[in-house]
Amino acid sequence: MTYLRRLQQTPRELVLFTAASMVMGISYSIIDSTFNNFLNERFSLTGFQRSFMEFPRELPGFLVVFISALLWFLCSRRLGGFAMLLSAVGAVLIGFLSPNYGIMVFWLFLYSMGQHLYMPLAATIGMELAEEGKTGQRLGQLNAVRNMAAILGSFLVFVGFRFLNFRFEVTFALAAVGFLITSALLFSMKRGRPQPAGLFLKMRKPYTLYYVLAVLYGSRKQLFITFAPWVLVTIFKQPTQLLATLMTIGGVIGILFQPLLGWMIDHFGEKLVLASEAVLLVFVCFGYGFARSVFPETTAFFVVCACYLLDQILMSVGMARSTYMKKIALDPEDIQPALTVSVTIDHIFSIAVALLGGLIWNTFGFQYVFLMGAGIAVVNFFTALRIRLPAAKVEPAATPAE
Repeated sequence: MTYLRRLQQTPRELVLFTAASMVMGISYSIIDSTFNNFLNERFSLTGFQRSFMEFPRELPGFLVVFISALLWFLCSRRLGGFAMLLSAVGAVLIGFLSPNYGIMVFWLFLYSMGQHLYMPLAATIGMELAEEGKTGQRLGQLNAVRNMAAILGSFLVFVGFRFLNFRFEVTFALAAVGFLITSALLFSMKRGRPQPAGLFLKMRKPYTLYYVLAVLYGSRKQLFITFAPWVLVTIFKQPTQLLATLMTIGGVIGILFQPLLGWMIDHFGEKLVLASEAVLLVFVCFGYGFARSVFPETTAFFVVCACYLLDQILMSVGMARSTYMKKIALDPEDIQPALTVSVTIDHIFSIAVALLGGLIWNTFGFQYVFLMGAGIAVVNFFTALRIRLPAAKVEPAATPAE
């Protein structure tokens, strides 16, 4: 009864957005869990085709600031609803109208555009729905919901293919229905205030430190996405099931950790949280790169697995960059455009690091990729120490969530 009473007292907008986050998380997880198998069975891709596919998949991340500017007349919630419609259409077209690789790549671009358009909006809307002094806590709670949704989506795929004779068309259709439900929930929320188109195309000097943090995040992110799994697969010769297991374990940990991280951001501030992340990443990078040089093979394997889990959990610290932007914003209208610009900056540098890292791996060895990562973490540490909040923007410390 207590839980039901608290639910009844929760603001309508927060209930709608939480439900939208849950359904969206399940839908994306369904596609993420099946997409590689779909590619392998339908198209038997060559190595070049598989690597080329990352271009249309990531290009929307670069274009998102320009598309958001074109759609300036939509508020954050309406733009989120539109993004989910794009993902729904893309999912259906990939699943049902992809007779060849070239056409599938085009539909993938459409699907990914919806996905990337929504990225800055998740934090924007979440912060709009937060109480004063509890911004980090709210983002942590919403991220925990998405973690739970990802686990549910993966479990649904496992049950469907193991016991219910699912075909790929079924999973893409289920995901599309989920995106449509998410879109309807977002469109049901009260309309916010649109941002002028010009705001999306400006990089403002007062936010320079925030942009630098976005550059470092994009560089650091690619190490986790591209090179950390490659260490497990190629250096330690582990099957793909191990990565799925680690992702699931990390997701379960995240359900508990995300709200705590949000509370820490509110209570201790972005500077301490981001600087602490950077210090931990130095150790993570050395674990990836040099565990085999220090420990026996079996111990080194467990060290790298632990590094992977910690790395996955630390990806959540991105919410601290969002709350920092909110606190330094000279005008509330600057928040959504700045977060959108950061997605574009993030993708420029993440793609560059992927190319540079691949060159370093092939030329010098995988250890040197993670030496580069440790260097990025050190720069991130000293950058985080430069964080200063205007006195008027310092939010009071929040009490732990009940």
